[in-house]
Amino acid sequence: QVQLVESGGGLVQPRGSLRLSCKASGLIQDFIDISWFRQAPGKVREGVSCIRSSDGTTIYGHSVKGRFSVSIDKAKNTVYLQMNSLKPEDTGTYYCAKVPCELLMSPSHPDVAWGQGTQVTVSS
Repeated sequence: QVQLVESGGGLVQPRGSLRLSCKASGLIQDFIDISWFRQAPGKVREGVSCIRSSDGTTIYGHSVKGRFSVSIDKAKNTVYLQMNSLKPEDTGTYYCAKVPCELLMSPSHPDVAWGQGTQVTVSS
């Protein structure tokens, strides 16, 4: 069972950038999808982005499209989330999980064992 660990969060000013990493404990094999989610205090967890390891297909949530970019480095067993033009509303804890891209925007993911996540704070 591949486990995923998030890192790279921090405090950044509005319009700044951060790159998050999602490191897999084993091989990121073909035919799996890796999704990014975030949860702000007092809000439900929302889907941010997803990438298919088989062909690199990516999808993005409406609020981050054009600002965030997801990529995968199979040699390093790592998925990245490059976040540019950050806004205060991007603040939250970011998680990665092995969730199919077609379920990225589902309201819940009861089968996911969420990790610690990585905190992103956008503030001046």
